[in-house]
Amino acid sequence: MNTRAPKVSIGLPVWNGERYLAGALECLLEQDHEDFELIVSDNASSDATESICRDYAAKDPRIRYSRNETNIGAAANYNRVFRLARGPFFKWASHDDQCHPSLVRRCLETLEQVGPSAVLAFSKAEIIDELGRVMLPSPDGPSSASPWAFKRLARVVWSSRFAHPLWGVIRSDALRRTRLMGCIEADHVLLGELALLGELIEIPEVLHRLRLHPGSSSQSHLTGHQLLAWHDPRWASARILLPSWARFYVEYSKGIGHMPLSPLERLLCLCTPPAVLYWRWLLRWTGPFRHRCGLHRNKSPRHYTRSPLVNS
Repeated sequence: MNTRAPKVSIGLPVWNGERYLAGALECLLEQDHEDFELIVSDNASSDATESICRDYAAKDPRIRYSRNETNIGAAANYNRVFRLARGPFFKWASHDDQCHPSLVRRCLETLEQVGPSAVLAFSKAEIIDELGRVMLPSPDGPSSASPWAFKRLARVVWSSRFAHPLWGVIRSDALRRTRLMGCIEADHVLLGELALLGELIEIPEVLHRLRLHPGSSSQSHLTGHQLLAWHDPRWASARILLPSWARFYVEYSKGIGHMPLSPLERLLCLCTPPAVLYWRWLLRWTGPFRHRCGLHRNKSPRHYTRSPLVNS
């Protein structure tokens, strides 16, 4: 095995991904930035995932394949590929997504151009279906270069629906300072923790396609309890006492408490998630009310024009 650390580590956690796995591996191996390692962690798959991975690993020495003896849960498997990473930059990859050959290079160039203040670079993305047809552009837009941590967090809470930016390129040292993937709104909460550490920079081109299909966690119609167990099997018999919004805020609060923030920044950040979520709820509630009352007309742009972000 090559002992020299690559510039980028790509981590691909997978469980029973035989349908789309080969296509995802091809996209990654075709990256025009070639100084990377591809770490694949097979979470005790029962389909052809293992044979597909071993075939590709035999052909390309950049692939490091390992297989868990038992299913350790999605969150632990995502964290495992990062803990095995050696590069100063890291990228998660999904077994069912597609990425442009220039994605890694463009993200690296962006991070190096902006400097250490940027912790994550990502591109615009499209949402595709199981056949690869484009369904819609991803509405996520958490890019923020504000020096204020609470403002960067507000952008994440406001605009993150699919959390596709988390599949960009991240500075490994910044990612190590987070709690990594958890079990409750894991990708959104982690994206928020990264925003507390630095800038999130968007490349204004579509270089990533995120696939939604019946087998993906977001499309499998799991109950809240089943989704927790999917992230971590230890939650299979746990009792859920708090409503989802409360669990969501608790996880954000834990992440804020974990970060090295000043007392003022911490207070502002703790107030940010409920303030943003309440404001969104208020806009959604008052939007139809304004429409019924005729206030949607542009009589006075300052007071009566409905916000373009109401349905974001």
